[in-house]
Amino acid sequence: MSVSLKSLVDDTNQYLGIDQIKDYCPNGLQVEGRAQVSSILGGVTASQALIDKALETGADAILVHHGFFWKGEDACITGIKRKRLKVLLENNISLLAYHLPLDMHSEVGNNVQLAARLGIEITGPLDIDAAQSIGLVGQLSKPVSAVEFKALVDRVLGRECLHIGYQKMAHPEQDAANQQIKTIGWCTGGAQGMIELAVARGVDAYLSGEISEPTVHIARETGTHYFAAGHHATERYGVQALGNKLAAKFDLDFQFLDIDNPV
Repeated sequence: MSVSLKSLVDDTNQYLGIDQIKDYCPNGLQVEGRAQVSSILGGVTASQALIDKALETGADAILVHHGFFWKGEDACITGIKRKRLKVLLENNISLLAYHLPLDMHSEVGNNVQLAARLGIEITGPLDIDAAQSIGLVGQLSKPVSAVEFKALVDRVLGRECLHIGYQKMAHPEQDAANQQIKTIGWCTGGAQGMIELAVARGVDAYLSGEISEPTVHIARETGTHYFAAGHHATERYGVQALGNKLAAKFDLDFQFLDIDNPV
């Protein structure tokens, strides 16, 4: 079966509520291809490898979390940007990209999907002062040690995450590895800067994708366990959930290609 590109885009835009979310890239249809869509290739990022795979498999459209045209980037169509766009345009392959709307969605969002895989019960937003919080807070069904939680994240995501625990000099009476974790804040991707929101919410741990130099000191000095689980690794699940939903609704073929990224 197939659906018109316009119907597919309009339906997805409305479902994700893109008009209600302020972002720093365009969400929705970024590159227009053929008018009818019967097959979609999903991935985290619209890299050349993903585009080449779409061409190889004959996909009509590509669905990603990280697309093109970011705020502040060079607008000139040169280098790798030219090469990527050239393949899409010459082969009538559409590119649909959803950034913050796919992080925040209550059903297929990256944060909700990650919580389901880690067994975290969602209890509220990470940023209680924001009209729309990207991150979330929640709790485990029972407390676990930091070692056990790290092992869970490693197993679920299929990679070793980085754990920053208490600084022994600041907390000599506590065993950082075995400190119990019950409440957790999290935001997928490059949201390490939101650790201070997690601290303000009083959770035991905060999990995101990346880590920066200040993150280590904030975690150690506040006694908040931090888990850097990978930008790519934490954001694989929203595209898969959205793609599967679209495939079921419009009777389309959907495949997800996991092009590993160590970041």
